[in-house]
Amino acid sequence: MRNASGNGFDSSDSFAVSGAAEGAARLHDIPPSITPSHGDDSHLLSRIASPDDVKALAPDELAELCREIRATLLAYGHQHGGHIGSNLGMVEATVALHRVFDSPRDRIVFDVSHQSYVHKMLTGRAAAYLDPDRFSEVTGFTNPDESKHDQFVLGHTGTSISLACGLAKTRDMEGPNSGIGNVIAVIGDGSLSSGVAFEGLNNAAEQGGNLIIVFNDNEMSIAGDFGGMYGPLARLRASGGTAQPNLFNAFGLDYRYVEAGNDVSALVAAFEEVRDIDHPVVVHIHTLKGAGYDGEETHADRQTASASPVSFDSPTGVHPTDNVNHSEPWHSDHCNLSDHEPHEGQCEASHWQNPDAAIGKPDDPRKHYGKMAMAALEPRFAAEPGLVVISPATPGSNGITHEFRERAGAHYVDTGITESHAVAYAAGIARAGGTPVVATTASFFQRAYDQFFQEMSLNRSRVTVLDFLGGLSGSDNTHSGAYDVTMFSNIPGVTMLVPTSARDYLADLAWATAPAGSADAPAGPAVIRVPGEAILAAERDATLLPVTGGQIADRPQSVSLPASASSASGGISAATVRGTVSVTAQHAGARHMLDWRVNQTGSQVAIIGLGNAYPLAEQTAAALSADYGITATVIDPRQCTSLDSDVLESLRDGHQQVITLEDGQLEGGWGEKVTAYYANHHVSDGSRNPHVLNFGAAKEFTDRVPLGELNERYGLTVEQVTEAITRCF
Repeated sequence: MRNASGNGFDSSDSFAVSGAAEGAARLHDIPPSITPSHGDDSHLLSRIASPDDVKALAPDELAELCREIRATLLAYGHQHGGHIGSNLGMVEATVALHRVFDSPRDRIVFDVSHQSYVHKMLTGRAAAYLDPDRFSEVTGFTNPDESKHDQFVLGHTGTSISLACGLAKTRDMEGPNSGIGNVIAVIGDGSLSSGVAFEGLNNAAEQGGNLIIVFNDNEMSIAGDFGGMYGPLARLRASGGTAQPNLFNAFGLDYRYVEAGNDVSALVAAFEEVRDIDHPVVVHIHTLKGAGYDGEETHADRQTASASPVSFDSPTGVHPTDNVNHSEPWHSDHCNLSDHEPHEGQCEASHWQNPDAAIGKPDDPRKHYGKMAMAALEPRFAAEPGLVVISPATPGSNGITHEFRERAGAHYVDTGITESHAVAYAAGIARAGGTPVVATTASFFQRAYDQFFQEMSLNRSRVTVLDFLGGLSGSDNTHSGAYDVTMFSNIPGVTMLVPTSARDYLADLAWATAPAGSADAPAGPAVIRVPGEAILAAERDATLLPVTGGQIADRPQSVSLPASASSASGGISAATVRGTVSVTAQHAGARHMLDWRVNQTGSQVAIIGLGNAYPLAEQTAAALSADYGITATVIDPRQCTSLDSDVLESLRDGHQQVITLEDGQLEGGWGEKVTAYYANHHVSDGSRNPHVLNFGAAKEFTDRVPLGELNERYGLTVEQVTEAITRCF
């Protein structure tokens, strides 16, 4: 996420919105009689400081508490944005959990933890949802640094059962002195289809002992539910939990079904029945995703501030809806609403709600470049039956639109939240001669690291990976893409392309997906880092590229500088260096895709800007020219797999400094390879060994730090880079 834009995010995102945007956002029209007001003791939610306060309520007050929580979520979504739909469905279940169990002695592990907003409200953090001035106090996911009631920092999915097994194991080994009571894993919103969830179920059945698995079945994932397990789950729902085969019984687990998943009294009764149970049990609750959204309100209504007030006729504000129970298996919610138009039921738009302040803003880079890639691939489907786009559950956020999916048919596959499977599946397609394209968010791909090494790279599988949201961002600490270059570029056999324009991006995609046997096709897998905000901003405003104005040569210009790596000068020949530095570059057909592009030839200083950091390279060069009369050489490396030794050798003449800029982790990243090149190929003539300065991110987790602040922290600004360069002269 690029912290303030609020456009098109998914479970990869935190949702910090600038103060100005928050101030501009308009509250949803909620009846004043139930609009929460922080510090107002007339409202139940404002009086909830801990789960003990939930336990102290009279039974008939629980529905009113749910009503206020739902109103708070609706208002918060319009002001701030976030994963509102999944939380609206979990209101009653979360209230019931804290009514029955004794957190934190009873350990509740949320998965996907973007279902945890209500849990946070009930554990001392309600003000962070009631008071706009405090919205930034909490993350969108559980975090022990916020509260002792949060067990883990969790922003991904599928792991709650495994984590709960570990907590229960220690409790059972240590006995009464462990300080741990019931252990409850909350899973759902599509996460049950994640492979690690099945591993957890398998372990839970074998381990035994008290373990309560609450399966939130809202008939949805991020988009639709995909996979063979969802048919049997639908039959369980239709039969009131009696149908066979029963997935959970098949694992050897006890099983209970609660149809009324948005009835707090029914849930309290169900949880009381399994509290202190002596064996693992699955409590399958049927909830309504987005419960409480007013489906009649439209985008136009909100634009003109004419929306009719939300009606809360039911006790907890849940409206009747017919947007459920489509024919199984269903693969679409039959609507294509924007992130501003969520509604109850099977609605992809309810996964992530943008704040009202974001209405009318252009697409963010993920959607912009994702749509561009799909538009380039779609015309090829008719002639290339093996061309398949694979998305592990987050299509819309990456520009894989509802319309595209409908038209693509079998050329599009949603594997669910299964990154490991998606990559291995793609390797299988490639082995059979197909052309797979796997597209998802950078921070999700780390879940498939083993498959990238083995099935994809070791087997030289022709897989194309579209790596979205790579680089620095204002995201929370579970969703940073700052480590993608460090991961992908160091896997043997992988070519990682880092385009800096739409034209290069599409050219890279065409090259990477060239049918097997085509002239100039790559010999193995290719990762394309989808351009980010800095690149898109420069494409929309050419003044952000002051050296080239965005006008670059059609072909790389790696030979535009004089090559002078002769033995006589104590150097090493470029041909020899190429053999030791870049195995991939030995393929003559692929060579031009790996050449660096010299966009300005200068002297004294060479600035190499990788990917999203490339505009900074041009801006720094412009500042050096204007303020110091230095015409710097400016280079776009276009890829981070190998070093272009021709260019690096040519820089020995007339360049005292070589500057590398990257918007990712510096340690183990790309820039250090340039430093190592000159250190390992030192020449006897000291004047021909440039001094290298690397700029990039520290090896650290950052949590919702605005991108501008991160750039300042890491020296990735024109002023800081220029000052470092001139200080060395």
